[in-house]
Amino acid sequence: MYSVGQYVVCGNKGVCTVEDITTLDISGVDKAKLYYILKPQYISASTVYVPVENAASLREVLTREQAEQLVSEIPDIPPLKIANEKMAEQEYRSSMRSNDSTEWIRVIKTIYGRRQKRLQAGRKETAVDGRYFKMAEDSLYGELAVALGVERSQVCAYIADKLNFTTPV
Repeated sequence: MYSVGQYVVCGNKGVCTVEDITTLDISGVDKAKLYYILKPQYISASTVYVPVENAASLREVLTREQAEQLVSEIPDIPPLKIANEKMAEQEYRSSMRSNDSTEWIRVIKTIYGRRQKRLQAGRKETAVDGRYFKMAEDSLYGELAVALGVERSQVCAYIADKLNFTTPV
Protein backbone atom coordinates (compact mmCIF):
# COMPACT_ATOMS: atom_id res chain seq x y z
CA MET A 1 0.00 0.00 0.00
CA TYR A 2 1.24 3.46 -0.85
CA SER A 3 1.29 6.22 1.72
CA VAL A 4 0.18 9.85 1.75
CA GLY A 5 2.87 12.11 0.31
CA GLN A 6 4.48 9.34 -1.72
CA TYR A 7 5.19 9.74 -5.44
CA VAL A 8 3.70 7.12 -7.75
CA VAL A 9 3.51 6.72 -11.51
CA CYS A 10 -0.08 6.46 -12.71
CA GLY A 11 -0.41 5.44 -16.35
CA ASN A 12 -0.99 8.34 -18.70
CA LYS A 13 -1.24 10.81 -15.81
CA GLY A 14 2.48 10.46 -15.10
CA VAL A 15 3.98 11.15 -11.71
CA CYS A 16 1.40 11.82 -9.02
CA THR A 17 1.51 12.53 -5.32
CA VAL A 18 -0.72 10.44 -3.08
CA GLU A 19 -2.77 13.16 -1.40
CA ASP A 20 -5.11 10.93 0.60
CA ILE A 21 -6.38 7.39 1.07
CA THR A 22 -10.04 7.54 1.86
CA THR A 23 -13.56 6.56 0.93
CA LEU A 24 -15.48 8.73 -1.52
CA ASP A 25 -18.73 10.46 -0.69
CA ILE A 26 -20.03 10.37 -4.25
CA SER A 27 -23.41 8.96 -5.26
CA GLY A 28 -23.16 5.60 -6.99
CA VAL A 29 -19.77 4.83 -5.43
CA ASP A 30 -19.31 2.12 -2.80
CA LYS A 31 -18.86 4.11 0.43
CA ALA A 32 -16.80 1.33 2.00
CA LYS A 33 -14.21 1.15 -0.78
CA LEU A 34 -10.86 2.89 -0.21
CA TYR A 35 -9.40 5.10 -2.92
CA TYR A 36 -6.04 6.71 -3.52
CA ILE A 37 -6.56 10.39 -4.20
CA LEU A 38 -3.72 11.34 -6.56
CA LYS A 39 -2.53 14.76 -7.70
CA PRO A 40 -0.60 14.67 -10.99
CA GLN A 41 2.66 16.64 -10.80
CA TYR A 42 2.51 18.00 -14.33
CA ILE A 43 -1.22 18.23 -15.07
CA SER A 44 -2.63 21.16 -13.17
CA ALA A 45 -6.19 21.15 -11.89
CA SER A 46 -6.45 17.38 -12.20
CA THR A 47 -7.22 14.76 -9.59
CA VAL A 48 -7.15 10.99 -10.06
CA TYR A 49 -9.13 8.47 -7.99
CA VAL A 50 -7.79 4.93 -7.99
CA PRO A 51 -9.40 2.15 -5.93
CA VAL A 52 -6.80 0.74 -3.52
CA GLU A 53 -7.81 -2.78 -4.57
CA ASN A 54 -7.09 -1.92 -8.24
CA ALA A 55 -3.74 -0.21 -7.70
CA ALA A 56 -1.96 -2.49 -10.21
CA SER A 57 -1.89 0.49 -12.59
CA LEU A 58 0.33 2.34 -10.10
CA ARG A 59 4.00 1.88 -9.33
CA GLU A 60 6.62 3.65 -7.26
CA VAL A 61 8.74 6.31 -8.93
CA LEU A 62 12.28 5.21 -9.71
CA THR A 63 14.86 5.94 -7.06
CA ARG A 64 17.71 8.30 -7.93
CA GLU A 65 20.04 5.30 -8.35
CA GLN A 66 17.55 3.51 -10.61
CA ALA A 67 17.07 6.67 -12.68
CA GLU A 68 20.81 7.16 -13.09
CA GLN A 69 21.18 3.50 -14.09
CA LEU A 70 18.34 3.80 -16.60
CA VAL A 71 19.93 6.88 -18.19
CA SER A 72 23.27 5.09 -18.48
CA GLU A 73 21.52 2.17 -20.24
CA ILE A 74 19.76 4.32 -22.88
CA PRO A 75 22.30 3.55 -25.65
CA ASP A 76 21.76 -0.19 -25.13
CA ILE A 77 17.95 -0.11 -25.08
CA PRO A 78 16.71 -1.24 -28.51
CA PRO A 79 13.93 0.58 -30.35
CA LEU A 80 10.63 -1.18 -30.92
CA LYS A 81 10.39 -3.56 -33.85
CA ILE A 82 7.52 -2.39 -35.99
CA ALA A 83 6.96 -5.00 -38.70
CA ASN A 84 3.93 -3.33 -40.22
CA GLU A 85 3.39 0.43 -40.52
CA LYS A 86 -0.29 -0.05 -39.72
CA MET A 87 0.67 -1.66 -36.40
CA ALA A 88 2.85 1.26 -35.22
CA GLU A 89 0.16 2.88 -33.10
CA GLN A 90 -0.75 -0.44 -31.49
CA GLU A 91 2.92 -1.02 -30.58
CA TYR A 92 3.22 2.50 -29.15
CA ARG A 93 -0.01 2.14 -27.18
CA SER A 94 1.07 -1.19 -25.74
CA SER A 95 4.44 0.22 -24.66
CA MET A 96 2.85 3.28 -23.08
CA ARG A 97 0.28 1.19 -21.20
CA SER A 98 3.05 -0.96 -19.73
CA ASN A 99 3.84 1.94 -17.37
CA ASP A 100 7.52 0.99 -17.79
CA SER A 101 10.15 3.70 -18.26
CA THR A 102 12.32 1.40 -20.39
CA GLU A 103 9.40 0.95 -22.78
CA TRP A 104 8.98 4.73 -22.96
CA ILE A 105 12.62 5.01 -24.02
CA ARG A 106 11.98 2.39 -26.71
CA VAL A 107 9.07 4.46 -28.03
CA ILE A 108 11.18 7.63 -28.07
CA LYS A 109 14.08 5.91 -29.84
CA THR A 110 11.77 4.31 -32.39
CA ILE A 111 9.97 7.52 -33.26
CA TYR A 112 13.20 9.55 -33.28
CA GLY A 113 14.66 7.15 -35.85
CA ARG A 114 11.48 7.17 -37.92
CA ARG A 115 11.37 10.97 -37.77
CA GLN A 116 14.96 11.24 -39.04
CA LYS A 117 14.23 8.89 -41.96
CA ARG A 118 11.10 10.80 -42.91
CA LEU A 119 12.86 14.17 -42.74
CA GLN A 120 15.69 12.87 -44.93
CA ALA A 121 13.10 11.71 -47.45
CA GLY A 122 11.51 15.19 -47.40
CA ARG A 123 8.42 14.03 -45.50
CA LYS A 124 6.89 15.25 -42.27
CA GLU A 125 6.47 13.26 -39.09
CA THR A 126 3.15 11.41 -38.84
CA ALA A 127 0.55 12.71 -36.40
CA VAL A 128 0.57 9.36 -34.56
CA ASP A 129 4.36 9.49 -34.16
CA GLY A 130 4.19 13.08 -32.91
CA ARG A 131 1.49 12.29 -30.38
CA TYR A 132 3.20 9.21 -28.95
CA PHE A 133 6.64 10.84 -28.94
CA LYS A 134 5.25 13.63 -26.75
CA MET A 135 3.46 11.15 -24.48
CA ALA A 136 6.57 9.03 -24.02
CA GLU A 137 8.80 12.06 -23.52
CA ASP A 138 6.41 13.63 -20.97
CA SER A 139 6.12 10.36 -19.05
CA LEU A 140 9.85 9.61 -19.03
CA TYR A 141 11.05 13.15 -18.34
CA GLY A 142 8.45 13.64 -15.60
CA GLU A 143 9.56 10.53 -13.75
CA LEU A 144 13.26 11.22 -14.21
CA ALA A 145 12.79 14.80 -13.00
CA VAL A 146 11.23 13.63 -9.74
CA ALA A 147 13.73 10.79 -9.27
CA LEU A 148 16.77 12.98 -9.99
CA GLY A 149 15.49 16.06 -8.17
CA VAL A 150 15.69 18.35 -11.22
CA GLU A 151 13.17 20.39 -13.20
CA ARG A 152 11.48 18.50 -16.00
CA SER A 153 12.80 21.05 -18.49
CA GLN A 154 16.35 20.06 -17.50
CA VAL A 155 16.01 16.30 -18.06
CA CYS A 156 16.85 16.27 -21.76
CA ALA A 157 20.06 18.25 -21.12
CA TYR A 158 20.86 15.97 -18.16
CA ILE A 159 20.58 12.87 -20.38
CA ALA A 160 22.62 14.46 -23.17
CA ASP A 161 25.32 15.45 -20.68
CA LYS A 162 25.49 12.02 -19.01
CA LEU A 163 25.71 10.23 -22.34
CA ASN A 164 27.91 12.84 -24.05
CA PHE A 165 25.26 13.37 -26.74
CA THR A 166 25.18 16.51 -28.79
CA THR A 167 21.53 16.05 -29.78
CA PRO A 168 18.56 15.38 -27.51
CA VAL A 169 17.39 11.81 -26.90
